[in-house]
Amino acid sequence: MSTTPTPEAVRTALRRESLCAAAVRALTGDAALHYRGGRLCRESQPLPLYAPHLRNNVYEDEFASLRGAADAAAQRLRHSDAALHRLLAPEAPTERLLFDLFEQVRCEAQLPPGMPGLAHNLRHRFETWSRAYCRAGLTEGHLGILLYTVAQIVWSRVSGWPVLDETEDLIEATRAGIVPAIGVQLAGLRTTRADQRAYAAHARELARRVAMMLDDARAANAGDDAEEARAPDDALTSFSLWVDFDETSVELPALAPTGVSRVLAEAANGYRAYTTQYDREIRPATRVREALLREYRERLDERIAACGINVARLARALQMAIAVPQRDGWIFGEEDGRIDGRRLAQVVSSPSDRRVFRRERYEPRSDCVVGLLIDCSGSMKAHIEPVAMMVDLLARACEQAGIATEVLGFTTLAWNGGRARADWLAGGRPPHPGRLNETCHMVFKSADESWRRARPAIAALLKADLFREGVDGEAVEWACARLAGRAEARRILVVISDGSPMDTATAQTNDAFYLDNHLKEVVARHEAMRDVDVIGLGVGLDLSPYYRHCVALDSAEPLDMKRLVALAQWIGAPR
Repeated sequence: MSTTPTPEAVRTALRRESLCAAAVRALTGDAALHYRGGRLCRESQPLPLYAPHLRNNVYEDEFASLRGAADAAAQRLRHSDAALHRLLAPEAPTERLLFDLFEQVRCEAQLPPGMPGLAHNLRHRFETWSRAYCRAGLTEGHLGILLYTVAQIVWSRVSGWPVLDETEDLIEATRAGIVPAIGVQLAGLRTTRADQRAYAAHARELARRVAMMLDDARAANAGDDAEEARAPDDALTSFSLWVDFDETSVELPALAPTGVSRVLAEAANGYRAYTTQYDREIRPATRVREALLREYRERLDERIAACGINVARLARALQMAIAVPQRDGWIFGEEDGRIDGRRLAQVVSSPSDRRVFRRERYEPRSDCVVGLLIDCSGSMKAHIEPVAMMVDLLARACEQAGIATEVLGFTTLAWNGGRARADWLAGGRPPHPGRLNETCHMVFKSADESWRRARPAIAALLKADLFREGVDGEAVEWACARLAGRAEARRILVVISDGSPMDTATAQTNDAFYLDNHLKEVVARHEAMRDVDVIGLGVGLDLSPYYRHCVALDSAEPLDMKRLVALAQWIGAPR
């Protein structure tokens, strides 16, 4: 069972990522490099991961392993000409996969003198990945063990380090079988590792020969049992999903600005609020005149009707993404399965009739609750109409798919601190007071309400004077607590926002990133607890500094079925 990390543990994880980024910048001399969501980027461009051992998990991996992955990425940037690599790379996907791995190994072998720590980090990272690959059971199939063996012997030949001692016996038979066919290419990799162009010629030929071996192994396995035949393909897929090609890198939306809060990092008790006596949880629909609420609902319905969205199709997409098969009784009269005791007499009376078996019946069930948490800060006012349309359609589709849904929002009750700031002034202005405003958490639709009953309340999103400032971390904590109290097996919280947390009074009396860093801590804590899947939907902004799983939505583009179905599939994707 996962334990809840302390705020200090979460801050430590974030500092480690910052240290890794600093190490990469120091090794490469490139000041534009940084990590976002565990991914090395140059400004807003994510850099490709050329080998499976470069991918890491900042919340689960030990610091030495994170540093090893960062140093390996830095070595690739220092010692490989990306344009030349693209020019020389083979076109076949499997060959390209192997070619990229071989070039990564070459770069990691270019060790500068006097840096034993770098060599230790690189070796530690590769061996950690090797152990994880074996523990995942990916070496049990023909293709899996072949890929693993090739990775080990190329790493050993080019770097000069021995293969992983723990798996040497595992790969011995495969190594003995393939080295005679690729020995010339392996020797060429070793002797030309300082020359990228010369090395590439041997790497291409080695990749071609190994790809042929993989094809032969797949063909030889095709006659076996179907389930066993799929296992090697699963291993190849798992290997390839950990690697990116240059062509997959795309320009991302603007990145949410972030930084380090010195005040929060040095606070003995972590994040705090100066006072909570003015905080409120409200139903916004009760604060809108009935006639005005009807007008908002009619306007929203007209805009949704003009989009021509097929809600039933959207509901099917959600159900397919979220539903899991659950046992639902038995199917009788089958020709295979378990013997049905009630038909034993039929076995004697009609021995040729084989319909005496029964099988378990499984039906897809959507045992899930989805929370839609909407940032109602002032900047969201310009985007709220398309956001309200999207939220209304998702809530309606979720209900048709049998998925409980909450529509929530957050803002503040005042600008620039309000009564909380007045109390702080009256109290002598103590330094670093923490959150200094009146939070307002809003319930537009609870999980127990039907969409039809909540229709008017959802339209209250269009009320302009709701939008003030945003304290995101506390709002996410509140929404997660609501979802965690539900009985559903899976809980998903979609945070819809167009920017970083911002409350003027809090930023002025603490520092600019106080609320920002608290949001990171809250999200990281729930990711570690795994009680709620917290994902971010950025409105024209990349929210990856806060949410590991996030996408950006362009509110200027009209809603259509393609975008909504893709959004539904992303929300329901397993994580």
